[in-house]
Amino acid sequence: MSFGQGGSQWSPGGSHNPWGDQQQWGSTNQTPDWAALAEQSESRNRRRRLLMIIGGALATVGIGAAVAVAVVNADGGSTTASGPNSDLPAASDIPSASAKTDPSFAPTSAPPPLNPKDFISSSGKDKTPISPDILFPGSQLTDGNNVVYRKGPTASTTDCASVVQGTLDKLLTSNDCTRFMRVTYYRDKIAVTVGVALFDTEAKATKVKADWDKKSTIVSLSGDGVPAFCRTTFCRTTANSYGRYAYFTLSGFTNGKDVTEKDSSVFAAGDDLSDSTFKQIRRRGEAQAAAAANEQ
Repeated sequence: MSFGQGGSQWSPGGSHNPWGDQQQWGSTNQTPDWAALAEQSESRNRRRRLLMIIGGALATVGIGAAVAVAVVNADGGSTTASGPNSDLPAASDIPSASAKTDPSFAPTSAPPPLNPKDFISSSGKDKTPISPDILFPGSQLTDGNNVVYRKGPTASTTDCASVVQGTLDKLLTSNDCTRFMRVTYYRDKIAVTVGVALFDTEAKATKVKADWDKKSTIVSLSGDGVPAFCRTTFCRTTANSYGRYAYFTLSGFTNGKDVTEKDSSVFAAGDDLSDSTFKQIRRRGEAQAAAAANEQ
């Protein structure tokens, strides 16, 4: 079949036409029905849009269903034994963050350090042996300026009033002095006797120091190369206390000379021995505190 100018190319009296009667297109004066064609095209477009809308809705429904199934499975809902979550624990079996507890430990605290003064403030705790040679060990004493004092005689008695002068005897007796120890140190022509009185309590030792009249004194201790001193001459006296101990010094010249305020060497010797006595009493408390701490 061919197309060309003019009408149909089929002969009306020819052989049988297998296609039947057909409308022939050409440049004849027949024109297409444009309105019908436009309506058909619009109808096809409407069907296409409807199918696309229906398809989109079905896809949205499918996706929503899949998401819903995933959410249900994630919440521990129904799932098959062969599913990917079959080996995971249920949400109720997983401990929450609030269920976690931190390890707890019993509160501990180090005991407070022992106070050395407590062990020398009463006879009930001050139990270690004591004597002049224990409290004043060695054969000499060296002060902080490397001044050396040689150790002389020592003495100890329970009759406290017998080794003091003035009103000090009554003061010691009224406060129940239990022991009085003495030791003498000397250097050149200067000698110092240290006297240490013991009481049952710190309060009694403190009262003796507070009530001392500054005129009464201890009896000097001579011997072992130390001549008698401060028996008939003016000498310097000090008094102090620490814990249950009251301690005194008597400083003077061994040649019978009176002590005056200008004799700084005598004052220095008395201060050195008083300071050393305080330190020895304090060390006694420290030693007993350390021993008690080791037993805890």
